[in-house]
Amino acid sequence: MHRLTSTSVFIWFLGLNSLSVLAVEPESNRQVVIGTPGLVAFWDFVKREPEGDRRFTAHVPPDATTDYPLDAGNYVRDYWGQGRRANYADFPLLNSGPFGQAIRIRDESDPNFRPFLFVPRSRLHDTPLDIKGQGESVTVVVWAVRESGNHALAGIWHEGTDLEQSTTANIAKVERGQRQFALFAGLNKPGSACGHVSENGASSFLNKYALHKCNSLPLSPTVPAVADEGKLAESWQCFAMTFDSTKHELTGWLNGVSGERWLASPKSNGLLSSAYNAYMQGHYHRTAGIQAGEDPDYPASQYYNPPELEPAEVEIVGEQEDQRTELRRYQFTKIRVTLVKQPDGEFKETERDLVELRLNPWWYPHGIYCPKDDGTGGPFTIGRVIHSARSVGFTGWIGGVAVFDRALSESELAKLAACNG
Repeated sequence: MHRLTSTSVFIWFLGLNSLSVLAVEPESNRQVVIGTPGLVAFWDFVKREPEGDRRFTAHVPPDATTDYPLDAGNYVRDYWGQGRRANYADFPLLNSGPFGQAIRIRDESDPNFRPFLFVPRSRLHDTPLDIKGQGESVTVVVWAVRESGNHALAGIWHEGTDLEQSTTANIAKVERGQRQFALFAGLNKPGSACGHVSENGASSFLNKYALHKCNSLPLSPTVPAVADEGKLAESWQCFAMTFDSTKHELTGWLNGVSGERWLASPKSNGLLSSAYNAYMQGHYHRTAGIQAGEDPDYPASQYYNPPELEPAEVEIVGEQEDQRTELRRYQFTKIRVTLVKQPDGEFKETERDLVELRLNPWWYPHGIYCPKDDGTGGPFTIGRVIHSARSVGFTGWIGGVAVFDRALSESELAKLAACNG
């Protein structure tokens, strides 16, 4: 017979205690999220309907009238009439993660199959999840392991199927954009936490795309979705976006860190050259007379002119007796200004150029698109969004999605990031 010694009893107890800690950790993490003020919905992919289809449901406040069950859908089938239906089997489960479970978004090889999980508009319109309008703030947090891609993680961001391109040549259902807010895995800065908001559901700065977006300074790594259990366990990233309507700031956070990100030479930057033009058009409009390069028909609602009161820093980069050139850094912009000496001895600005634009935080002076209950609002989607390009987008594991109706603080986001383990 094996005889138990005090040492063996201690080891046995320690083993039980370790198992207990492992079992409790997801629940402890879950309570951190649920206990954060302002929570609207939190899908941990553990909570499900007790019967029927047993769809994933969200943790919601006690007085909520819905827990937002997630349907499975293939938006290519819905809008192009192509491809098969999606079901829950198209989202493999990991059986681990910050909250004990995770779903996989795969690199689908069939161009007619782009599955996502979603709450239809009919079940979210005018509920607390439908964050919209002037003065409203929002935070979206997603715990994920990024295998590849830089596109959508979660949000209300129907990009529209109305863009004229090869993928829409035979489309069956054309709709304009119905964007409100969403979190992406980088977009123009792959791997960053990229927040996106829209004031009109459609495009920005006369570009065909929506361009009000931010990018965290830290970047997430890429990790194979089929990596071993240990590698996946250490690879969770906490992506987050906050929009603070009181500060007009849209900020991306990765693992609780935002960082300050600037874009040099926005004039020559593909998409964001449209933001450069929006800045310059606003400047021209405020200058007497018609300026070289000014478009008198440019809509005033699309000017992009962050506040420039007192510069935080001024550097003189060129100086003559009657002229000097300054680089001025403001909170959201860096500009080059030429000043010419006037007859009264004062220097007057005669030229201006935007040389750097702040991407994190991004200045956003509008409210969030406020669709009416008439088909102009989009669903809340996880893993992908509806869009004309039909690209694969983000791939990897998603272990939790949470939405709050306010801008969380840095310390609160750090606590949520700690759920990564």
